[in-house]
Amino acid sequence: MKGTQRLADLKVMTGDQIEQEILNLKKEQFNLRFRRATGQLENTARVRVVRRDIARLKTIAAQQRGAAAK
Repeated sequence: MKGTQRLADLKVMTGDQIEQEILNLKKEQFNLRFRRATGQLENTARVRVVRRDIARLKTIAAQQRGAAAK
């Protein structure tokens, strides 16, 4: 999810797509943390954006699971 996608776009994703996107973001988060620790990270705000995108996707996934359980 390079840049933030619109919430409406995220809500129509399937559970598998959301899980894959979370996995991709976690990999990016690891790389960003590594680059920040070694002093190579220029855009430090990206760390915050990625963390919030992960939380946003996890929230949507939980809402979808809750709706499916009903």
